[in-house]
Amino acid sequence: MDYLFLIVGLGLLLLAANYLVDSSVAIAQRAKISNFIIGLTIVGIGTSAPELFVSVSSALSNVPNNGDIAMGNVLGSNIANVLLILGVTAMILPFPIERLQRVRDIPFLIFMSLLITAIANDSMVPGLDSSLNRLDGIVLLLVFIGYMGWVVVQKGKDPNKALAEADEEAKSSLAGKNPWLLWSIAIVSLAALIFGGNLFLDSAKNLAHAWGMSDAVIAITIVAVGTSLPELVTAVIAASKKNPQLALGNVIGSNLFNLMFILGTASTVKPLYFQTINIMDYLVMVVAAFLLYLVVFTFKKNKFDRIEGILFFAAYIAYTVYLLLR
Repeated sequence: MDYLFLIVGLGLLLLAANYLVDSSVAIAQRAKISNFIIGLTIVGIGTSAPELFVSVSSALSNVPNNGDIAMGNVLGSNIANVLLILGVTAMILPFPIERLQRVRDIPFLIFMSLLITAIANDSMVPGLDSSLNRLDGIVLLLVFIGYMGWVVVQKGKDPNKALAEADEEAKSSLAGKNPWLLWSIAIVSLAALIFGGNLFLDSAKNLAHAWGMSDAVIAITIVAVGTSLPELVTAVIAASKKNPQLALGNVIGSNLFNLMFILGTASTVKPLYFQTINIMDYLVMVVAAFLLYLVVFTFKKNKFDRIEGILFFAAYIAYTVYLLLR
């Protein structure tokens, strides 16, 4: 039954997240909130809603290593986003890397990956545990706010482009619907998101124990890939529509959101303690971010080539095999 619950829980997560975003965007537009703000907040948070609910639910669980699922989900999602999703996208259709991504977003992703690795491995310092406490969480949320402000300033330098992007991000299939219907959809979607997240998380833990695997490994593999499905679908659709560079912005944004907002929120709600997360998992996340930066300089400059896509995909398969053998 756990296999069925895993699939049902994941389906509820993905479907509810989609309807929650659509209804929230439509409600915000009725309230005359600008598309720019909607794109930065509702759309950004909504696309990472599966990871957010899984991580926060794990943080609230009353187990000693409550952080293993939360951190494993973030590490696994970030690794899958870069190596698997971008690898598959580049294999379908190579794409350019824009200037702001080269000079701002990718370097900042490397910095945040290193920062999380450092603060989550406190046990290397005598007398400290491997954990993210509430102070760590607050700091991560403040960094997130600062980064969002930085993004707003950068977008403001090209207002026409910013407005065009905002209009595209703020599209909703529920635009113009009755307000009562929109609120009903939002409430039902939120309830389904919470229920689906708990169902997905509980079944994943049961399967992990049945297979003799640690919570960390199951979170990095099944849970992470499951919650990264929206990014994967978005990337493949973008590539098929000859617009694959959208996948890179989506992946970088999702990874930074995972590291700052999701881990920040989860550890502020309740401190996260880690027991089965391996230092190798953090290092793979950091290396993946560095490899993404190296793509700028290898083969065709400032372009993610098909060969690089194949290498990224192969690296993800190799890491997955390593996890299963571990």
